[in-house]
Amino acid sequence: MSSDKPQTPVNMDVNINPKDQQYINAKSYLLTSSTDTGLNLFDHLSGVLTRILDERPGNVADVFEDISKDTKKAKFTSKVDTVQDKLDKSTEVALAHVQRKLFAKGDGEDQDQDADDEVETPLPNLMELCFFFEQAGIGLNREEVIRIWLALKNLVDSHTLAHVRFWGKIFGREQNYYVAEVEYREGDEEEEEEEEPEEQNEEETAEKDEEEGEEEEQEEDDTPKSDFKPPPEIPKEENRTGTNKKTYFVCNDPGKPWVKLPPVTPAQIAQGRNIKKFFTGRLDAPVVSYPPFPGNECNYLRAQIARISSGTHVSPLGFYQFDEEEEEEEEGEARDHFVTNLDFEGLPLRDLTDSSLQHWVHHVQYILPQGRCQWHNPIQKNEEDFEDEEEEEEREEPDELTPEQGQPLLTPLSEDAEIVNLPPWTAKLSSNLIPQYAIAVLHSNLWPGAHAFATGKKFENVYLGFGHKYNQDNYSPQPTPGIQDEFPSGPEITEVEDPTVEEENALRHAQQEAAEAAEEMEDAEEEEDEDD
Repeated sequence: MSSDKPQTPVNMDVNINPKDQQYINAKSYLLTSSTDTGLNLFDHLSGVLTRILDERPGNVADVFEDISKDTKKAKFTSKVDTVQDKLDKSTEVALAHVQRKLFAKGDGEDQDQDADDEVETPLPNLMELCFFFEQAGIGLNREEVIRIWLALKNLVDSHTLAHVRFWGKIFGREQNYYVAEVEYREGDEEEEEEEEPEEQNEEETAEKDEEEGEEEEQEEDDTPKSDFKPPPEIPKEENRTGTNKKTYFVCNDPGKPWVKLPPVTPAQIAQGRNIKKFFTGRLDAPVVSYPPFPGNECNYLRAQIARISSGTHVSPLGFYQFDEEEEEEEEGEARDHFVTNLDFEGLPLRDLTDSSLQHWVHHVQYILPQGRCQWHNPIQKNEEDFEDEEEEEEREEPDELTPEQGQPLLTPLSEDAEIVNLPPWTAKLSSNLIPQYAIAVLHSNLWPGAHAFATGKKFENVYLGFGHKYNQDNYSPQPTPGIQDEFPSGPEITEVEDPTVEEENALRHAQQEAAEAAEEMEDAEEEEDEDD
């Protein structure tokens, strides 16, 4: 029978248990799919639990994460075509391919290993030095040191070197510089290209010819010419002497090719003291500064390396000594050569860590303000040029210059100048907990990043920094000089308005009257003389 009463709608939620509703909400949340992969946690947990129940591994709580990871990997599908592999173009992978060659052995290395052991190698034991620097809390990580060690091995194999040393690392804005300090064997040093001097000579002769032609053309011209002559150029020091005593190679990363830095000139060192630039990591980058620097970044890097080496390379007192068999040097010349003291037995730690620093010495020559280690007289060459001139007597003799002098070799650090109220060096023990096995560590405050250690008969120096010297005040570049006046202001060159015809006639009439008056005065004086 049908009923005329309207049917009441049934509410489905009325009979649901609240706990069942929470279960439905939780399952809905777990079924939410990821926007990146399209997977959901419910299916993933179901797959993981199914695998665990099927395999029933031991210690499920310990391997649960591994099973979850393997389950995800099984569902991963690459978007790359299976015919062509996807190449990783990241810089890390490219560097790994470059450094892979460092760990590869060459053909025949195993056969010649016994023969190489008998020959002394210039390759340093970098891992031993890394161990000592680690005690001092400085240096690089071991993985990086191993790569540097292998890179130095390639440098030794490709050049005939007598000594190799890891100088340090200079940080740059784009790339870093790893620096190696080397010495060639006598007679095996690579000769510099002589094409540049020949080109310079050709340019100089062309300039002289042009100047002579201009002088002939301008003989009739009365225009004043400047008699200013630039100061004579200070020549650079020869290889194996002074600032060019060592040769330096750099690379941006271990495994990349080593690049030999050019010799440094006094002008580059002098201008390097007046500027402060961060390195980019590109040797051909220009150095934009005032005063202008004579060269690009490779020259600026070489100048900073010479300055840092001169100020921070130190050794324990007595490790080096002067050769007594050499003849006594002339007065005024500083010694530039020393030998290793074979009888050196080491110094106690209390002496090496003494605040007076009298047991540490500099073993690199001091760089004079001129930019050289040996002073050069710039007017000596000019005097020789004037020997054949006829006007030598009329020429003004140049003032004699006082030779520049600096600290001699093996000067104790106690004579270093203080930095305002800051000592130039800080000496300490690597550990106060076990002092009997500690080493002496030295930190430079003048060149932050320069460090040294000493223990027994061993010592070493390293630099890790930006290549900048400490400055108490904020660095500010030199101001540009004012604009020089071209001509002095005077009536001879001052422009005035042209006189009128009436003014010219009046001036001419006045000049004529003055001339007539002067003649009358002369006639009167002559008549008086005749009467007398």
